[in-house]
Amino acid sequence: MTRQHPLIGITGNYGEKGCELADGYYLSVLRAGGTPVVVPPHEDHEALVDLLDTLDGIVFSGGGDINPLLLGEEPSPLLHSVCPQRDAAELFLVREAFHRQIPMLGICRGIQLMAAALGGSVWQDISLSPAPPALLKHSQDMPREFASHTVRISEGSLLRNILGVETLPVNSFHHQAVREPGPHLRITAQSPDGIIEAIESSEHRALLGLQWHPECFILRGDETMLPIFRWLTDEARTFAQAKHIHENNITLDSHCDTPMFFTDDSQENITMFGTRSDKVLVNLPKMTEGRLDASIMVAYLPQGERTEEAYRAVTARTDLLLTQIEEIVRANSDRVGLAQTRADILRLKAQGKKAILRGIENGYAIGHDLHLLEHFRQRGIVYMTLCHNGDNDICDSARGNAEHGGLSPFGREVVQEMNRLGILVDMSHAAETSFYDALELSTVPIVCSHSSARALCNHPRNLTDDQMRALAKHGGVAQTTVYQGFLRTDGQATIVDAVDHLCHAARIMGVEHVGLGTDFDGDGGVPGLADASEVINFTRHLLQRHFSEDDIRLIMGGNFLRVMETCSRS
Repeated sequence: MTRQHPLIGITGNYGEKGCELADGYYLSVLRAGGTPVVVPPHEDHEALVDLLDTLDGIVFSGGGDINPLLLGEEPSPLLHSVCPQRDAAELFLVREAFHRQIPMLGICRGIQLMAAALGGSVWQDISLSPAPPALLKHSQDMPREFASHTVRISEGSLLRNILGVETLPVNSFHHQAVREPGPHLRITAQSPDGIIEAIESSEHRALLGLQWHPECFILRGDETMLPIFRWLTDEARTFAQAKHIHENNITLDSHCDTPMFFTDDSQENITMFGTRSDKVLVNLPKMTEGRLDASIMVAYLPQGERTEEAYRAVTARTDLLLTQIEEIVRANSDRVGLAQTRADILRLKAQGKKAILRGIENGYAIGHDLHLLEHFRQRGIVYMTLCHNGDNDICDSARGNAEHGGLSPFGREVVQEMNRLGILVDMSHAAETSFYDALELSTVPIVCSHSSARALCNHPRNLTDDQMRALAKHGGVAQTTVYQGFLRTDGQATIVDAVDHLCHAARIMGVEHVGLGTDFDGDGGVPGLADASEVINFTRHLLQRHFSEDDIRLIMGGNFLRVMETCSRS
């Protein structure tokens, strides 16, 4: 059950009496429907992370300058006082809150902190910026509950949507300022002299930074700025609901290619998976941050020559990749386990562990030896994608030459044997002819582990509406993927496009037949859903599209697990 009033952390300032907080911050949170909690500055990172995991949103409050030494700069003579008790702790908090998708609002010092922590930069003093000579007086002695100058808000921005105005009088008192917002944020308001006054997420996250003090207006009874705090509490409420869904249900990504990054150095693979490495999009810390319970890691085999020598090599390669998956799990067994069934995943979740399932991408792995299917089933695979980019001995590929006109005679034996063994038949990458042949032949539902909608992006790898209808009729599932080229043919795809594809599939097939197969580490990933840490952001967007909790339970794992169980019992 989610909290009616989301828990909003507010970072405390540091003064003569220790941790201090101006009353405008917590009163504004209360007025907006949140429950405020003070986050004191300290150096215990483990305790800070534990606190973050209880919060639904966080406000980074105003205060002294940020120590430039922490940002790799020497201090300017124009620098004012710094607060060493706050700086390192709050830079850490911003980064960890960002990794966990926690809604953030930065005020005054808070906007500068957000930019600095997330790859941007800060002017130590506005006079160092290339602003026009007639620089506004951003630092004034007048009371903070009155406006000092105006800002212009960008059209189409989150802030413009929240406040509904283009020009806004603000009480912006500062001498440090954002210089560059960094790769994750964009500028959305500036003063007439060009100083950056607001930034927000460029990746459809709930992040907003303001150079002025909205809480001071609210404190004197002016509600002009109250929508900003209402936005934060609304986002926090949605985030709390998303956390509740993930806590009480299984969240599963049906396709990731992380083993593609494995090397011959076992320790390197173990470290890469066990730590928050930037080398891969799926590892234990990122799964934890995104509240992803289970991931199906595949042994990916690019289509190669179809000779006896090549078949021996590709079978050995498949075995090696499956062994490497087992090694990284065994080495991190305190936090993760291997799974092959829904019961395995539930058991691991109850133990506080993540689950790794295994699959094969490209039936090329078995060459034309049917007996290898039983071998790979014993090695723990839950599905095999019948082909990749190119025809093989089993079937025609969506990117092939229509060699067989669908399934080959050997391919028909493969589908029947997979049914017998309880291995899911995965038709992502397959030609339409192969898809319909498998659908007709299989005695259990089939899956498309990472396929999006052709109606929204005309790519042969995507499913037509007719394919979706047929798949649903036979009880199967189509897992929306987040590969740029399968989401849109022009421009940068984002999480919004991925959600659009899933919504389209749900309209065509019904919500009982859709899910998420990211293709992370196989070139999958878009802004807003760029790695496993952002999976909960997908849930947040589904809630904003008015999917119910029951719907999301099915989408984020329930549907795929149902088909897995049906297949294993056949």
